[in-house]
Amino acid sequence: MSDAAVADHGEMLTLYNLPFDLDSGIAERAAIGVIVLASDQTVEHEFRALLDAPGVAFYESRIWMDTKVTPETLWAMEDKIEDCTRVILPGIDLDVVAFGCTSASMVIGEEGVFERIRRARPDVACTTPITAAFAAFRAFGAQRIGVITPYRDDVNQVVRSYIESKGFTIPVFASFNEEDDSKVARITKDSLITAIDQVKATADVDALFVSCTSMRLADCAREIEEATGLPVTSSNHAMAWHCLRLGGITDERPEFGRLFALQAE
Repeated sequence: MSDAAVADHGEMLTLYNLPFDLDSGIAERAAIGVIVLASDQTVEHEFRALLDAPGVAFYESRIWMDTKVTPETLWAMEDKIEDCTRVILPGIDLDVVAFGCTSASMVIGEEGVFERIRRARPDVACTTPITAAFAAFRAFGAQRIGVITPYRDDVNQVVRSYIESKGFTIPVFASFNEEDDSKVARITKDSLITAIDQVKATADVDALFVSCTSMRLADCAREIEEATGLPVTSSNHAMAWHCLRLGGITDERPEFGRLFALQAE
């Protein structure tokens, strides 16, 4: 027998101290932490597909967010980011932490988000949907971006100004003008494709960006690219790709569109 201890409990023998070996775990290549909005129905669904690579795993926490998306409800998350980061696998190293809200990342500011993440996880690689989108635009070599959002006008103004402040041009900006996140998560693929067709017909752009982690694009990005001839990405699509690249995962997944065949600069 091994060195396991045996205890005699009458008719039942109990083995203690069973020998075991350790491997590197399911995240042997990259462990990714994701902060998901309490109201979000889409991030985890799309990440399961987009991060489905050997040795890669993601672990999420939820951050309180009202279903109504306004500048005020977005700002209200700022002081919760640190604690939501802290509860993702305490004591275990993460390679990347992503904050899963596009508009809040612009309201708070990317560096403000990163500072709060790093209070709990010093020196960890960080991203947000808009950080990832900027990395995607650079990977595409795109300067003129067609933007589609679900947001109401005051949030759209923040988004437009923030993207332009980073040196990109927005020849056309389109919105569904829906502030209820629970409805945004149910906007259909056909509605999105129709909106993209309208954007493409309106102005000459280098790439298309669908802003908001509740919007669903992952399973039709390649289809849209083939139809439009343009590279396309979304909040979740770009953020998943950026998490992989920040985590050192260079695998190409062209079934998810052009971006997943590119490396980050």
